[in-house]
Amino acid sequence: MADFAESAASINQTETNNVIYNMNRDTIIGFVLIAAVLIGFSWWNQPSAEQIEAARLQDSLQAVAQAEMAKKEAAALAAKQQGTAGDSVASGSAADTTALFYAAMNGTSEKIVLKNGKLELTLDTKGGVIRKAVIKDFKSIDDQPDVTLFDEKDQNMTFMLAGKQENIVTSEMFFTPTDVTDSTVTMAAKAQNGGEIALKYRLGKDYLLSLSVESRGLANFFAPSYKEMEIEWTDHCRQQEKGFSFENRYTSIYYKESKSGSTDKLSESSDKEEQTEEQTDWVAFRNQFFSVALISKDNFAAGAQLSSTLEEKGSGYLKQFDAKMKTAFDPTGQKASEFEMYIGPNDFRLIKDVEEQSAFGKDLDLEQLVDLGWWLLRWINRWFTLYVFDWLTGFGFNMGIVLILITILLKVITFPMVKKSYMSSAKMRVLKPKFEEATKQYDKPEDQMKKQQEMMSLYSKYGVSPLSGCLPMLIQMPIWLAMFFFVPNAIQLRGQSFLWMSDLSTYDPIVEWGKNIWGIGDHLSLTCILFCGAQLLYTWFSMQQQKDQMVGQQAEQMKVMQWMMYIMPLMFFFIFNDYSSGLNFYYFVSLFMSAAIMWTLRKTTDDAKLLAILEANYQANKNNPKKQSGLAARLEAMQKQAEEMKKQRR
Repeated sequence: MADFAESAASINQTETNNVIYNMNRDTIIGFVLIAAVLIGFSWWNQPSAEQIEAARLQDSLQAVAQAEMAKKEAAALAAKQQGTAGDSVASGSAADTTALFYAAMNGTSEKIVLKNGKLELTLDTKGGVIRKAVIKDFKSIDDQPDVTLFDEKDQNMTFMLAGKQENIVTSEMFFTPTDVTDSTVTMAAKAQNGGEIALKYRLGKDYLLSLSVESRGLANFFAPSYKEMEIEWTDHCRQQEKGFSFENRYTSIYYKESKSGSTDKLSESSDKEEQTEEQTDWVAFRNQFFSVALISKDNFAAGAQLSSTLEEKGSGYLKQFDAKMKTAFDPTGQKASEFEMYIGPNDFRLIKDVEEQSAFGKDLDLEQLVDLGWWLLRWINRWFTLYVFDWLTGFGFNMGIVLILITILLKVITFPMVKKSYMSSAKMRVLKPKFEEATKQYDKPEDQMKKQQEMMSLYSKYGVSPLSGCLPMLIQMPIWLAMFFFVPNAIQLRGQSFLWMSDLSTYDPIVEWGKNIWGIGDHLSLTCILFCGAQLLYTWFSMQQQKDQMVGQQAEQMKVMQWMMYIMPLMFFFIFNDYSSGLNFYYFVSLFMSAAIMWTLRKTTDDAKLLAILEANYQANKNNPKKQSGLAARLEAMQKQAEEMKKQRR
């Protein structure tokens, strides 16, 4: 039994050793295989030489970005300490456009000039956008022969594209110019993979510039669903005219909605931020006589952010404009994002002609940049005043003479209505004693309805109407108001002199004191004084005419209104002292002529003969006691209704 036990123990030990040996062998083989897999996986996934170089560029670019950011922070701190603002606004930094455009992040700024007989544009290879715009043959505020609408300190435009892992911000990139002529240039920013972002410019024969933005060989850089790019456009709008406050009234951001076709603008009188509610065809930065409009072929998306900030008088600037917009972008490069820019004067006929040169086939309505007033006033200016103005200027007359001739023409056209108004007032004047005699028994307050009814009956029998004197004057009022919008926006008056007025588009000071006084400003305008004087003279004639025809309590009420009417010229002085001399001159001539016409009609009217005609009318109608005008009939009905109500109350 002992031997058997030993043999069994020996066998068990041998089997145990074999098991341990086999386990050690399997474990070792397993570890070897795992190590082989790890080594093979590491070898398979090791970076290529190109990837190692890209990583090195990434590290270098981060260092450049950090240095650039540190430099910008230091510059911003220095500017803050000096109390100055930065010259430009850029939403991106060097860190936005990383390894893909590393080479385009370094370069030298080079200026490219596009020009024709009307416009000269200076483009910068850094950012690839316009840095300066000069409009020729328009004298500047500092008596230079051309107007510099903006330069590199004032305006900037940035195109921003969002890639899968990084952004492209054109303002930080240097572009290489090719195909350079006086009217064309192509600017390309090269990518590391051989692709590029290209900006193509073509200047037309006058004020229209074509621009396209496209990517080439960068499709994999963007997400498949990426279809939009963002545009940030800023402008520090320069003061171009002498009258700061007056020019500011006509300076704003305009935009046209694509669906409704309406044109809207931001408030000119206060700081304003606004988001567009629908797609827009164009956005424009407009001052009184010049505009820069950016037009998108594929429209700007709804929700564009527009802001306008007022600047202080004496700063040399009117407003700070900012616009953030989005429009269509094709990352495959098969279709370019196309734009057009109008950079030129706010001349209605000129803008209409330039608009016909547009290749987009849209009804742009860019002529809305010329503010001709509200719908009725705009219709008058569009279809009457403009044609008359063009006709008269075609003879080569001085603009002051043109304003006088327009005034004379309008007076000739409206003279029949003015004469009718005056004759109606004259009839009321000669009949005043008869009306007072016929209605003196109705002087009690409770008899006023009867008094009015009796007077209406007399009006009908004598063949006069108290309203006929008012209606023709109301017809003239829209023309008077239409000129209020037309004259300040007529660029033809800019820089034109007449008599003592050196520039019909701005005020003509006889005294200046260099310090702003509330309500008056820093000067006295001679044409404004003449206009208010003519208004006072015209008011006196009008008040005399109305006083001569008032009966009973109407004459007492007229005394209060008379003082109010005499105060109006003083109010006009505070309003119009800063307005253009051309507008004040037009109103002066118009009111003086109106007063002269009223005086002439009064002197040439035979009151006795007029009264005889009215008496003949009365004799013909007195046998018809029920003859009443429509107004008299309504008054009689109102009186009967009032009497019925009294009876019911009793």
